[in-house]
Amino acid sequence: MAEAAILAAAIGRTPRTEALFTGAVASPLLRLDLAPVPVISRAFAPMVREGRYQVSEMAIATFLMAKAAGKDLVLLPVVLAARFQEAALLFRAGGAIRGPGDLAGQRIGVRAYSQTTGMWLRGILQDGFGTRPDTMRWVTFEDAHLAEYRDPPWAERAPAGADMLAMLMAGELDAAIFGNELPADPALRPIFPDPAAAGAAFQAAHGFVPVNHLLVVRGDLARERPELIAELVRMARASGAEVPGRDGLRPALSLAILYAHEQGLLPRPLALDEVWEDSPSDPA
Repeated sequence: MAEAAILAAAIGRTPRTEALFTGAVASPLLRLDLAPVPVISRAFAPMVREGRYQVSEMAIATFLMAKAAGKDLVLLPVVLAARFQEAALLFRAGGAIRGPGDLAGQRIGVRAYSQTTGMWLRGILQDGFGTRPDTMRWVTFEDAHLAEYRDPPWAERAPAGADMLAMLMAGELDAAIFGNELPADPALRPIFPDPAAAGAAFQAAHGFVPVNHLLVVRGDLARERPELIAELVRMARASGAEVPGRDGLRPALSLAILYAHEQGLLPRPLALDEVWEDSPSDPA
């Protein structure tokens, strides 16, 4: 029997992927050489800019931007992270803001304008409250993962070395978008008074929970070793990742493409055929 292929991979260690790290899910065809990346978003720029890994977790906004820029990445129908976004948008209690309808003209901090949580929340604010992204003042702290991208004119860079939470607490920001780790300060409140209800309303309207991270591979691997791609998808499913297939991901991808284009993240809307270029057929 031929030796298993060893694939350089960057995947976040979560309950959905733990079995890949412990070896509880294994394969005679391939082995994942999992890079130590404690904060998985730090793997996205090296993957997009230099193809550092053969397999990588990737934010949906980053992948769409990379695909539009012609990067040789192939999407797999594997969801590694999905969540309702509304709890991530915080403001200081006692300020002028009372709810999501009050954000026009306000300074809103976000790690990067291209951050996927920000993409979903801007779309939610526009759809639900008529607040377009260009009516708010976005303050960013990092560049996009895609080196070629430049933030739109309605985004500005925070001072070098500035801390988003400190700026929010000092009143230099009116609101801010955080990731999984929300600050536990009693002076902060979610913009959406009932984030769980707002998330449920989004799901009822659109039929899905917003997707944050998917699984991608380098194009050369997908074209030269398609049997490994099918096995990779099998392993991800066995570990606990959601594998909804192309049809299952259609609503999330379609809305993400719409939002990303409206917000200046994409130069043009992508067709779904482009998104799935070189991706193998859905696994059985």
